[in-house]
Amino acid sequence: MFCLGILLFLPLVPFVTKKVGLGRYSVIGIILFATSFIFPLMAPTYILLCISLFIAGIFVGSTDVAINALVSCIEKEDAQNFMSAAHGFFSLGGAIGATLGTFLLAVFTKPAYHMLFIVLFVIITNVILAKNYYKIVEETVSKEKKEYNFKALKPLFIIAFIAFVIMSSEGAIEHWSGLYLKEVVGISQKNHIGYGFVFFSIMMTFGRFFADKISEKIGSLKIIFFGSIIASIGYACILVSIFKITLLGFGIVGLGLSVIIPELFRVAGKTSGVKASIGISFVSGIGFIGFLLGPVLLGYISHSFSLKSSFLFLLFLTVLVSLALLLRLKTKGMHK
Repeated sequence: MFCLGILLFLPLVPFVTKKVGLGRYSVIGIILFATSFIFPLMAPTYILLCISLFIAGIFVGSTDVAINALVSCIEKEDAQNFMSAAHGFFSLGGAIGATLGTFLLAVFTKPAYHMLFIVLFVIITNVILAKNYYKIVEETVSKEKKEYNFKALKPLFIIAFIAFVIMSSEGAIEHWSGLYLKEVVGISQKNHIGYGFVFFSIMMTFGRFFADKISEKIGSLKIIFFGSIIASIGYACILVSIFKITLLGFGIVGLGLSVIIPELFRVAGKTSGVKASIGISFVSGIGFIGFLLGPVLLGYISHSFSLKSSFLFLLFLTVLVSLALLLRLKTKGMHK
């Protein structure tokens, strides 16, 4: 239900941000996003749990698109690149949140109180910082063009495909890296099974803080291309199936993939004739479907063949992305 809420509401985000205002909805969305996570912990019945998860999904998806569109607008207005850094702080926040949450488990015996503490922290922080972006509104497309124009979205199809593949990989590594280390590499120590995802996450966070400067010099499409090449090398290391080399591979994949999604959003937000919220909602929606289907597809491949075959398939998809970018780099009429 959570994922259903995200998927169903994503296409509506551009209409909401147009009516409310991009900066204003970002503030409102963060508050509703945070608050909505309290209710699943308090739901007394299964039906109410499903409803509360669906509502949480609505605000998670809509806030994600709004904030990325907001970053895109500020980038264009200030002629600065910081989309990757923004995603880097997202990754860093997840790591800090998980670490802090571990310590807070000893303080809050009831999950609802723990969540309430985090919600209050998020809301207070948001209110303090809101003055910097509350009044920002999205640029309008020319009057002769419709809000949703199939021809205008056409250049984003290949970008959406890449988002689908990359987010499939992210979801697959999140769900299957531990099992790969256990069953394919043969790790016996339980405390080492999670190392693959840890290395992946650390390098993804690290890469995002340095990607913006590189993007300024070589352009978005080239950095996506090189990122996919690096990720392909990482998958090759994973397939060696020797513990240290495989861990290195997960880290290299994280470094390669780290630059791709932020750059895809940057391209989507700067596509001519398309509002940032529309372009980003389109690309992120297709990408999120990949995030959901990736682990399922790998599970099917693992069941039909082997877990190693599923990671070989991820390598194939990443190489396919490299080839798609290589073709795109040879064509004209699209933002770098």
